[in-house]
Amino acid sequence: MITALFSAATGMNAQETNINVTANNLANVNTTGFKRSRVNFQDLFYQNARAVGSSATEDTEVPTGIQVGLGTRVVAVEKIYTVGDFEKTGSDLDLAIEGDGFFQVNIPNGETAYTRDGSFKKDSMGRLVTADGNPLVPEIVIPQNATKLAIGKDGTVVVYMDDESQGMEIGIVELARFGNPSGLKSLGSNFHQESVSSGAPILGAPGSQGFGTLAQGFLERSNVSVMQEMINLIAGQRAYEINSKAIKTADEMLQQTNQLI
Repeated sequence: MITALFSAATGMNAQETNINVTANNLANVNTTGFKRSRVNFQDLFYQNARAVGSSATEDTEVPTGIQVGLGTRVVAVEKIYTVGDFEKTGSDLDLAIEGDGFFQVNIPNGETAYTRDGSFKKDSMGRLVTADGNPLVPEIVIPQNATKLAIGKDGTVVVYMDDESQGMEIGIVELARFGNPSGLKSLGSNFHQESVSSGAPILGAPGSQGFGTLAQGFLERSNVSVMQEMINLIAGQRAYEINSKAIKTADEMLQQTNQLI
């Protein structure tokens, strides 16, 4: 009976994590470029009161045995990198990636972070930066007298000066991709960082093999489905409740056993 108490407790702990992850998904439903997370569960050890395949008699074997599980645990919280819907903004500095890839950004500690958030701004030096002022890598500097900015699907950045009809290329927006993007380390602020699990970044121009293309004047919304997350939230709540009920039932059975003594 004690086993039931501890098994149900592991279920409550696991569902608490599940609900926390779901709540974070819902909180970021309007976060540009956000990718939803999914909780993966795994069952724990089993008590083998009777081993499978053990001898029942001299000529027969037990076909199934008696195995009692000891609960569950959260084994991974995985980022799902499906592409979100695109929102038209009309801003020349807004970029969305149609397909695989991340923008590269130089963060304050000098390291490179990766993001799907393409809502760039222009700082006092004309550099393309994030909302927090972190510059894009490689650096793109827009001349002060530029009147128009055009960024092609292949990442080519062209500016037009004053009334000139001929544009001038000033750089290329380079993307990075990973063999296992779910292995990236989340830093917050829409940033991710490479890890041993993600592998080293593979760099390339938008539209080249394995990389998505760029869409200027658009932003990628989060890939969170409110309806799906609400369903997950209800299912997690019900699972939490049923595990708490299992604890209550086990406790009542223990109480009845004590009354017989």
